[in-house]
Amino acid sequence: MKLEEFTASNAPKPGGDGFQLENSKLLDIAVEDTVMVKAGSMVAYTGEFTFTGKSSAEGGITGFVKEAVSNEGTPIMEAEGSGHLYVAEQEKKIQVLELDADDSISVNGNDILAFESHVDYEINTVGGLSEAIAGGLTNVYLSGPGTVALTTHGEPLVATPPITTDPDATVAWSTNLSPSISTNKTIEIGQQSGESFQMAFTGNEGFVVVQPYEEGGQRAQQ
Repeated sequence: MKLEEFTASNAPKPGGDGFQLENSKLLDIAVEDTVMVKAGSMVAYTGEFTFTGKSSAEGGITGFVKEAVSNEGTPIMEAEGSGHLYVAEQEKKIQVLELDADDSISVNGNDILAFESHVDYEINTVGGLSEAIAGGLTNVYLSGPGTVALTTHGEPLVATPPITTDPDATVAWSTNLSPSISTNKTIEIGQQSGESFQMAFTGNEGFVVVQPYEEGGQRAQQ
């Protein structure tokens, strides 16, 4: 490929407002004020920006109790300025969702990438799992209206409960669901099964998003 062809074929897409995918793994956010992004996700920007870390929950969603964010929690940063902000996360595939006013979603802290600053959010740990696994599982609860971007390793599966999932493969779920945590300590030939902790989603409404990848390997270091 000639240099001119390379630069032309990989140039930023013209124009665009809000959240726009440059490709499946790179998100372009046109910012005129502020936007919330995962700390460390910025790969480039045009214009002028300042970045401020957000280590505690803001906004709040009715029905969720605010809790202190653990050291393993997801740091969120506010990007303020004007220009185009490019964000990505370890070559993961980006999913851009539009939340209506009555929509809400709970996203694994590993998998949140960005959301509009007017989207209400709160960072909490998943009850039961934080006690079962060192470091726990920190989720970001998001309530519309607004645009949200999350990431997945590969193509996700979106299933309707009842379903039981591996916490390390669980990306997100609708906030009308409250997963229960169970343990499987079955010993097979002197070894653990490798599926010690499971998340059970009951009922027949809502959705659960899983990916074909175990993000933390069942916290195998435990």
